[in-house]
Amino acid sequence: MTNITYSVNNIPIRLTDERWTHIVENHDDIAGYYFDVLETIVRPTWIFEGDEDELWAVKFISARKAILVIYKELKEQNDGFIITAFFTTKIQKLLRRNILWQQQQQ
Repeated sequence: MTNITYSVNNIPIRLTDERWTHIVENHDDIAGYYFDVLETIVRPTWIFEGDEDELWAVKFISARKAILVIYKELKEQNDGFIITAFFTTKIQKLLRRNILWQQQQQ
């Protein structure tokens, strides 16, 4: 099965069962956070420029811990997919990257 969510650029982003299994096998601590991973694409705190045309969406889940979801957008095909996802506490290191999008302050 495949779930589709939409990025802040309104591009459909796929998360297949195969990809989710791969993510959980490598980052077992994220196993119970399937919908949080999808939510990170829809409502991120930041989106950073990745290393090889991918995007890095980050969403806080506590004061010092965030979910980082790495995904690609294929704008010409109006399609995209999640590559991986994991927890991070290295927020300051992320903030040295190029910020492409930032959540508006409330």
